[in-house]
Amino acid sequence: MPIQTYAFDVYGTLIDTDGVLRSLRQITGDQAEQVSATWRSKQLEYSFRHGLMQQYMPFPLVTAEALNYALAVHKIRLTESEYEILLDSYQDLPAFPDALAAIKALAGGAQKLFAFSNGPKSIVSALLEQAQLLSYFDGVVSVEATQVFKPSPVVYQYFAEMAQTSISACALVSGNSFDVLGAKAAGMQAIWVQRDAQAVFDPWGVNPDRVIEDLGGLVT
Repeated sequence: MPIQTYAFDVYGTLIDTDGVLRSLRQITGDQAEQVSATWRSKQLEYSFRHGLMQQYMPFPLVTAEALNYALAVHKIRLTESEYEILLDSYQDLPAFPDALAAIKALAGGAQKLFAFSNGPKSIVSALLEQAQLLSYFDGVVSVEATQVFKPSPVVYQYFAEMAQTSISACALVSGNSFDVLGAKAAGMQAIWVQRDAQAVFDPWGVNPDRVIEDLGGLVT
């Protein structure tokens, strides 16, 4: 079915979560890369746990839980000020270099463009605004209204309702393979952004409809 609406994942697709490394390097030095990897991994894992336990917690609090774990496992003690700097860095993340040109080129075309995120709408909108991306989207859809996180099928159906598009005519664009699998399971089309050539898509017997190296692949 032709794509009528694109659902762009935000963290890890439009916005680079490795942007926390700048603050981490200043505060944790040589441990920055390890802390960043643990923080992001646990952030996703904790969102999955909360969803399965049906105990919703806003994404910024999940992010704080994950940071607490990363600091504990890497045996890092911070001052209150340093801790706040790291948490605040998640609200000041940069866009990927390819994002602006691609979204700008797609805007005004045949398909509607939405940002679609686990993050609260206010925070996601602010991130997209500072990255000069927000004005090119038809809207921002957050899972917060569903009280469930990706990859629950509930959130993908909710997106289709908010975008006023049949779910089979929606296409998720994501750099996260779990998100692609969730969208496919819910009946969406899905495009995986494989920025790292060494990244392996989860071998679940389900493939993305397309694989692109960066968001510019949507334009070409």
